[in-house]
Amino acid sequence: MSSPMAEQDAGKFAGCAQPEALVSTEWLAEHLNDPNIRIIESDEDVLLYDQGHVPGAVKLDWVADLNDPVERDYVDRARFEQLAAERGISNDTTLIFYGDKNNWWATYAFWVFQLYGHTKARIVDGGRLKWIAEGRELSKEVPQYPRGSYKAPERNDKEIRAFRDQVFGLLNSDRRSLVNGVALVDVRSTPEFTGETSHMANYPQEGAQRGGHIPGARNIPWATAVREDGTFKSADELKQIYEPQGVVGDRDVVAYCRIGERSSHTWFVLKYLLGYPKVRNYDGSWAEWGNLVDAPIEKGPAA
Repeated sequence: MSSPMAEQDAGKFAGCAQPEALVSTEWLAEHLNDPNIRIIESDEDVLLYDQGHVPGAVKLDWVADLNDPVERDYVDRARFEQLAAERGISNDTTLIFYGDKNNWWATYAFWVFQLYGHTKARIVDGGRLKWIAEGRELSKEVPQYPRGSYKAPERNDKEIRAFRDQVFGLLNSDRRSLVNGVALVDVRSTPEFTGETSHMANYPQEGAQRGGHIPGARNIPWATAVREDGTFKSADELKQIYEPQGVVGDRDVVAYCRIGERSSHTWFVLKYLLGYPKVRNYDGSWAEWGNLVDAPIEKGPAA
């Protein structure tokens, strides 16, 4: 990113392991017309973009654009290259992600772009909530950009994505405890974690046959990492949340939720704000684990 970001936002994000992974709403407002960036809105509510968005932002639909229409996986390399090019994104474009729900789906989209190695990417601290709360401009105009030129590498899942077999590998032979040197973070609400409910409050049941959590997981809800205005807490505050639960930087950390969106938020916090070197998102999450035959499940609070 350009030096103005470092000059304006360095103080705001001091203490973060990778402060360049964030931009402030102030910085964004001053760079709406920067030709080297592409602003991307990715929301849970896919209708919000049409009601008004950051001027110049393009829409990224987490279902229609990022997910394969048939297989439970993300789009392949050819489709990824196509969707990037269609939005005027080239390999050297810096992407600025923001969205609703305190950036749930913005961090999810950010994470998918990291699967394809697009490291020139940032998150707007506070997301759509903060932008609107500050009374900043919204536009209903859908921008048209010249087609980008994008060549993606083969997708690399192993560094930042965990699959169910890898999660099984975190468990000891008793299947009720974790092997040494790992940490498993369940970022769902406490009622979901304990098994009181198998889905979020005010959300539909999406098919999990069992409630509870993966044995050995620690329940650290994603929302503990943000303030009321949607901005991330300081690095010192974040350490006080995660470290007492054994979620520390020298461990192999896997985060999960229901379908991978809330855990992508925690993945971002641990990897970019706290600098943990080995953090993966188990995007299969409870929608998968809660349906697996012979998968160990615990109910109630963490042991």
